[in-house]
Amino acid sequence: MENENGLREGYHRGHRGKGPRGAKTFRRGRAVAFLQMMQLKRSTIKQQLDEPEFESIRQVLVGELKAIDMLINEFVQLFEIQENEMKDSTMNKEKGMESNEAN
Repeated sequence: MENENGLREGYHRGHRGKGPRGAKTFRRGRAVAFLQMMQLKRSTIKQQLDEPEFESIRQVLVGELKAIDMLINEFVQLFEIQENEMKDSTMNKEKGMESNEAN
């Protein structure tokens, strides 16, 4: 049955039949991907701390490492990201890369 706006009852404009959690799940996946990117940056800075060519900026790197650790911790708490979500996302990426290599 349609209402005065020409929409069926129970539906609203923009509804694409994704179910109640479609967009939320997509955004959560993007949050997990961003967290992985932050962790990659952290590991890069950590590696640079051990390399002699970065000795002159060691204190800057230590400061960046502390800052990125703080951001990662706040991000995990804000989005309530669990460790298993990180593992699931990493495994899905690896599977996707393997299937691309097979093609």
